Amino acid sequence: MERNPGAVSSAPKPLLSVADGVILMCGMVIGAGIFKAPSIVAGNTSSATAFVLAWVLGGAISLFGALVYAELSSRYPETGGEYAFLSRGWGRGAAFVFAWSRMTVIQTGAIAAVAYVFGDYASEILRLGEKSSAIYAALGVAALTALNVAGTIESKTLQKVMQYLLFAGLLFIGIAGLLSGGAGAKPAAAAAGGASFGLAMIFVLLTYGGWNEAAYLGGEVHDARRNMLRVLIGGVVVVTVLYLLVNLGYLAALGLGGMKESKAVAADVMRIVSGDRGAVVLSLIVCVAAATTMNAAIFTGARTNYALGRDFAIFRALGNWREAGSTPANALLLQGVVALVLVAASSVAPDGFTAMVAYTTPVFWTFFLLTALTLFVFRFKEREVPAFRVPLYPVIPILFCLACLYMLYSSINYVRFAVSFGVPVLAGIAIMAAGIPLYFLAKRK
Repeated sequence: MERNPGAVSSAPKPLLSVADGVILMCGMVIGAGIFKAPSIVAGNTSSATAFVLAWVLGGAISLFGALVYAELSSRYPETGGEYAFLSRGWGRGAAFVFAWSRMTVIQTGAIAAVAYVFGDYASEILRLGEKSSAIYAALGVAALTALNVAGTIESKTLQKVMQYLLFAGLLFIGIAGLLSGGAGAKPAAAAAGGASFGLAMIFVLLTYGGWNEAAYLGGEVHDARRNMLRVLIGGVVVVTVLYLLVNLGYLAALGLGGMKESKAVAADVMRIVSGDRGAVVLSLIVCVAAATTMNAAIFTGARTNYALGRDFAIFRALGNWREAGSTPANALLLQGVVALVLVAASSVAPDGFTAMVAYTTPVFWTFFLLTALTLFVFRFKEREVPAFRVPLYPVIPILFCLACLYMLYSSINYVRFAVSFGVPVLAGIAIMAAGIPLYFLAKRK
């Protein structure tokens, strides 16, 4: 087909500086998880040293992964992320199972997990009974799905304001906790047999999640060949330093034992520092941050489902675009229903957030590993020289793949723990596996 010579190119323009890239990357990574995950990490580490080490290690693994994804996205910057990498590296079958898993486990599970962070902190402001967190989580998913179906456009200005407010809040919590004098600190009980460093790392790396999205900035960063490395290293270093500051503040104020017992660790620190009013203000900030994260996940997840509907006839209904509001309404509605089912199912667990992490994590790390391995496939074929290449190849990709294997083992090992957590693990794996026969059915159609 001939290209229209008068057509305007839609290629991204390299307008972002290194500083712009670092700020955007921090915005993609830092979300609601830092207000919830630290208490679970504290419950699965035997000492304050091991707790801090987990966060440092999380930063290192994230950096290795971001470098791998930067090369992958510089090779194929024009197409859809992991879906494209897996299709090119392992074939359409792997890409289909990924898209199916993202629709039913990874993205919807992440939406439900963040919804529970929203619910936990909203309950600090006003409790709605015994299942308060689950009720708030369901209301959040339903309201934001409805807004997206209506075609509400997310305000970039509000996003930016909220991001700076979130950064300022985290800095304040970290410094205030360090200066609190340990007024509410409780020593950790002797490590129980259920404590697991691998389990702690699952929640640490969940909190660092988002760097894989940052790698897609490559097409918009000025002089990407030189500057993408600076953006990725700078972004991960800034996030790691901020996370360490916040967690050291949590640790100083509550102690490892106090963190383990907390359902809303940041609110408890604020309660010590400035009383109940401070805790309510902090809880409100976290609720808005969680809602922003949920909204972004709902928006992007529905677009992936829409693409799946366009590619495979079996999901044809998801490929319909509604003109009113310009939204993939069917994809949004299905995603919302699945997320609400997950919220309801996890409400019977001791902690809905933890149950959703158990549900998504094995599937998440399976596809992270497969995506990382595509780099070796592309390097072996070496048909083109990308704008960015991973330094110290193959050491860094091998280290990242080993980390993925360890995290996959740790997430499946979740089954050893409470039955309420083992069930979500098995459910997530089973639903992912159901995508294999579904692919052959879709292929036939």
